[in-house]
Amino acid sequence: MDAQYKVIDPVKFYRDHLAHKIRPDGRGLLKFRPAVINVDSIGTADGSAIVKIGNTTVVCGVKLELGVPKPEESNIGWLVPNVTLPPLCSPRFHPGPPSDEAQVASNMLAEILSNASVLDLRALCVVPERLAWAVYLDAVCLNHDGSILDACVVAAVAALRTVRLPRVEHDADKDITKVFPDERSSLPITGAPIPTTHAIFEDEVILVDPTSDEESLASGLVTITVQNDQMCSVYKPGGSPLADENMQACLSRARTRAIQMNNLIEAALAARDKEETKDQKLIS
Repeated sequence: MDAQYKVIDPVKFYRDHLAHKIRPDGRGLLKFRPAVINVDSIGTADGSAIVKIGNTTVVCGVKLELGVPKPEESNIGWLVPNVTLPPLCSPRFHPGPPSDEAQVASNMLAEILSNASVLDLRALCVVPERLAWAVYLDAVCLNHDGSILDACVVAAVAALRTVRLPRVEHDADKDITKVFPDERSSLPITGAPIPTTHAIFEDEVILVDPTSDEESLASGLVTITVQNDQMCSVYKPGGSPLADENMQACLSRARTRAIQMNNLIEAALAARDKEETKDQKLIS
């Protein structure tokens, strides 16, 4: 009966639930969905992570390439993030060119990573004007059930933390580059931004970590990104205004969520390191 009610009048369906301070999935208005993070999941990538927030699932892979730096930025490498929302993740998406939502997500991912200075691009330069690392980061959504930007950024940060750069030697006179894949060092990660999305329902009710259905019915959305307990960006694509006290409450929840997600990333990396140590002992 609930399923039929939801199809016939989804707004009233949600309004009736929210009147009792509960959401259709059983959560309270300000309760997050459980999150799971796994790292180094893709053997063919130079770094990877899978993030699941509720049913929303994003896999992120990183590939490294050597290239010639841009003439105007001859002493830095570059980070190229991209978000893919394929048809398999939601009936809303279809084969063909990237959807508007995918392009917005890609732009926001790039902006958040850049504003937070997640990666020291100067450390990616091997030889100024001649050789630098390009870090290609692809986040692919496997299941879109809301808060997609949150999952993409967390997956990107976790995946970058798993990347190890091989040592490179370049002979300028002979123009010969030699890569040592067995001698690696971690990427120079300098930040860990964590976004948290809130939905505004009928201009009044605030829902944390909204599902896809809740986002589609919301009168407004706001995503607050926190790094080191400080707000580093706010993304609000129009919709209902948010009073100052509500914005401060959202920021407080975003700070709490950032601590939780960073702890999950650290736990995933620690589990990876423990497994690698165990494998090395078995080999020896």
